[in-house]
Amino acid sequence: MKKRIALSWSGGKDSCMALDLLKKQGYEVACLLTTVPKEIGRTFGHGERTDFIEKQSEALSIPLHFVHCTFEDYTDAFKHDLIQLKDQLELSAIAFGDIYLDGHREWGQAVADSVGLDALYPLWSTEEDSIRLLEKFVHSGYKAVVIRVTNDFLDESWLGRLLDETFLTDIQQQPVCPMGEHGEFHTFVYDGPLFQHPIEWEKGSTLILETSKRLEIE
Repeated sequence: MKKRIALSWSGGKDSCMALDLLKKQGYEVACLLTTVPKEIGRTFGHGERTDFIEKQSEALSIPLHFVHCTFEDYTDAFKHDLIQLKDQLELSAIAFGDIYLDGHREWGQAVADSVGLDALYPLWSTEEDSIRLLEKFVHSGYKAVVIRVTNDFLDESWLGRLLDETFLTDIQQQPVCPMGEHGEFHTFVYDGPLFQHPIEWEKGSTLILETSKRLEIE
C-alpha cells in the first residue's frame, strides 16, 4: 500500500521537482498544501495568485488545500490544518521542496513532529549540487517561468524568462544560487509530464514591491 502524504506546494520548480520524485518513489500525494497569508491574499513567498495555484491542482489532478493564516500565526495555522488533513486523508508524512537551508528543514521537521507525521525532503542535497538540480529540471520536460526577483540579486530583465538552456547558462554568470534557494528568484510551473494539460498564460504588468519585483501572469 502506498504511503499517503501531503506536499507543501509553492507552485514553483522546487515543489514540482519534489512531486515528480515522490511519485517515482511510490508515494501517493493526497494533497497539495499552500499557505495564503491574509495580509497579502496571495501565496506566501512567491506572492502568486491563488487561482493559478488552483489551475495547477486541476492540471495535476491532485486536491489542493489553502492554509489561510496571518504572518503572526503562520506556524500555528499550518499545524492546525495539517492535523485536520492528517485525519481526513490518512496521511503518514508531509514533504517539502527545500534543498539545503538548515533553518527551513528544522522548521518543517518541528511542525511534522508536533502533529505526528514524518517529514520528507526528497531534494535535500548541498549548495554545490544546486546547478545539478537546475540542469535536471531544465531537462525534465517541465516548463516554468520566472515570476519574481529580489532586487538585491537580479534585475527586472529576468522576469518572464523561461527555465531553458539559455537560462541555465546565464544564471551561472550571476552571483546567486542557481536554484534561487535564498529567494533570488521564484518561478511558476505551467506544464510537464505530470500535467494533464498545460496552463495557458501570458505576461501581464510588473509590480514594484519594497524588496522585489513580480510579474503578473494573466
